[in-house]
Amino acid sequence: MGLTFNSTGNNASKTELIINKKSDKDKIIAVAGNPNVGKSTLFNALTGMHQHTGNWPGKTVTNAQGYCKTKSFSYVLVDIPGTYSLLAHSPEEEVARNFICFGKPDAIVVVCDATCLERNLNLVLQTLEISKKVIVCVNLLDEAKRKGIEIDLEALSKKLGVPVVGTVARNKKSLNSLLKSLDNIDNSERNVYSVRYPDIIEQAINIIEPVIKKKANNKLNSRWLSLQLLEPDASLLFEIEKYLGADFLSDKEITKATQNAKDFLYKEGVRAGRIKDMITSATVISAENISKGIIKARSNGYNKTDRKIDKILTSRLFGYPVMILLLALVFWITITGANYISECLSALFGTVENYLRSFLTTLDTPIWIKSLIVDGIYRVPAWVISVMLPPMAIFFPLFTLLEDAGYLPRVAFNLDKPFKRCRSCGKQALTMCMGFGCNAAGVVGCRIIDSPRERMLGIITNSLVPCNGRFPAIISIISMFFITLGAKFSDIISALILTAVILLGVFMTFASTKLLSHTVLKGMPSSYTLEMPPYRRPQLGQVLVRSIFDRTLFVLGRSVTVAIPAGIIIWLMANITVSDKTLLAYGAEILDPIAKPLGLDGVILIAFILGFPANEIVVPIILMAYLQNGSLTELSSLSAMKEVLVANGWNTLTAVNTVIFFLFHWPCSTTVLTVKKETGSTKWALFSAAFPTAIGVMLCLITTLIYRVMN
Repeated sequence: MGLTFNSTGNNASKTELIINKKSDKDKIIAVAGNPNVGKSTLFNALTGMHQHTGNWPGKTVTNAQGYCKTKSFSYVLVDIPGTYSLLAHSPEEEVARNFICFGKPDAIVVVCDATCLERNLNLVLQTLEISKKVIVCVNLLDEAKRKGIEIDLEALSKKLGVPVVGTVARNKKSLNSLLKSLDNIDNSERNVYSVRYPDIIEQAINIIEPVIKKKANNKLNSRWLSLQLLEPDASLLFEIEKYLGADFLSDKEITKATQNAKDFLYKEGVRAGRIKDMITSATVISAENISKGIIKARSNGYNKTDRKIDKILTSRLFGYPVMILLLALVFWITITGANYISECLSALFGTVENYLRSFLTTLDTPIWIKSLIVDGIYRVPAWVISVMLPPMAIFFPLFTLLEDAGYLPRVAFNLDKPFKRCRSCGKQALTMCMGFGCNAAGVVGCRIIDSPRERMLGIITNSLVPCNGRFPAIISIISMFFITLGAKFSDIISALILTAVILLGVFMTFASTKLLSHTVLKGMPSSYTLEMPPYRRPQLGQVLVRSIFDRTLFVLGRSVTVAIPAGIIIWLMANITVSDKTLLAYGAEILDPIAKPLGLDGVILIAFILGFPANEIVVPIILMAYLQNGSLTELSSLSAMKEVLVANGWNTLTAVNTVIFFLFHWPCSTTVLTVKKETGSTKWALFSAAFPTAIGVMLCLITTLIYRVMN
């Protein structure tokens, strides 16, 4: 993708990533590495608060850029997406490959995990084929020491021919050696290690390389480029043409040399598809050979504790029960904690509302304008924040703690087989878990899925698990109609019933994935690399920052943005009257014949429609319509709320079907817009809204039929 490093974007094309330099003398450093090696921790430690995030042009992938300075130089660090290989299969891997290959960074820091260095060396060796200005940063030395692993960094440096430094990213003092190596990156001559491929591949490279060296003018490493042309993928060819010119690959000499090399391989029995396997095997063998004598373990059971834990957490007998219990525990903590925070926020916003109303009164604001501003524009976003923020502020950190501790990859491992039976992959389990916090975040999280087909499956089915915006309403209905209010352990019972409801959502996710895999998204499951990282002590500070700023506030900001216009619409419908009836009442009457076969009523259905911007306001709209108030209504207790609902015809069937419809209906506007952005398709955005709604309608029809037959 022809990346450039201009300080401003005024003259940049849409395919360029703009690096924000403070000075033309700043050096650009790419920070690369496998996932879960502490790359982002190291990046944050080096850059501190001097960083910002943006989007890679043409990709649904975010980047982070940061600034740091030494006595000698100043650096712009670019935290490229984590990748296992430069043989790209996903948007993240494409971005990493393209920046390293075509971005012309002044140096590349490849961060490795000291506890599994041999595997990480694969990326190091691939990077060395592209650039000699590489620094290998062996991170997590404290974890390695705890596991009894010793690494001879000096010997590794001699073998690789590039600087190798050891760090503990949490300890900023340990990063001094890395900064010193960056300062000296231009001063040392290097005899860089080069992977030796099978003789047949080497001979094929020798056929192409002389021509490439003459034509590429040292813009790209000729050996690496020759290797890629033996079995290129379409995205790489596209990037090469953008970087070297559209006429480069069509050059007669290059075309002839490439064809001669392929013909040679064909005669030797090497068919298309085998070349990458041979290249990968040679790289893995080289990494093994380099590791010999470099990595020493005091005992063969250095990861014995991790394996013992894995025997429980990933076993057939205990794997699923532990997942369900952990899910119930997370929900219980979220429900219990969110109640207190929500009450405090509600009281705070109530006080602000009173001041706002008094202020508008002193300005002699007309009554209808004052009501529009206070009861519409202000109250709806305030309600969304007070109901949505507390569970997100608790759920996302808990989710991130499990991720940081290394448990979530085990969840993906456990669910890989069921998802594979549905012709998807275990990574969808991670995005499904993110959907519990926010479906929009879950949709964005589908970027980690390599296969475009499986990524689309994850996006469409993500809203089948309820987000935190739906939890309060589902919990309230469960508490009112299925639990004795005020009874002992009511919170625990609520959490268990909620878990059962959510397991229904998980089951429907599997069923829907299988259905879509056999119909509109046909295909077989793809293979992928799933890393089982070592268990680690979570970094609480990083967890709070990542979960609150990267997830909670991001999602909340989008929801509040759409809640403001929603507040205006809801206020208008509740306050504009025609023949002594509000527009809201007319809408409910029109929808009532449609809602009755579903075991609902017109008020419930129109509340769901008006709650499209944010699920949090559905129940308040229902109460507002029943009580015929001109603004969103909050009652003092669940008992009072139940009285209002029962007085307006609610029974067990209504409660069950409302919960079902909360579970399966169109996702909120934020999620639909996110689907549109991630897929670039209005068609798929509309389908993602229609699909769960169809499931909800079908289930409500079935439960209504069963209820009426039994009664």
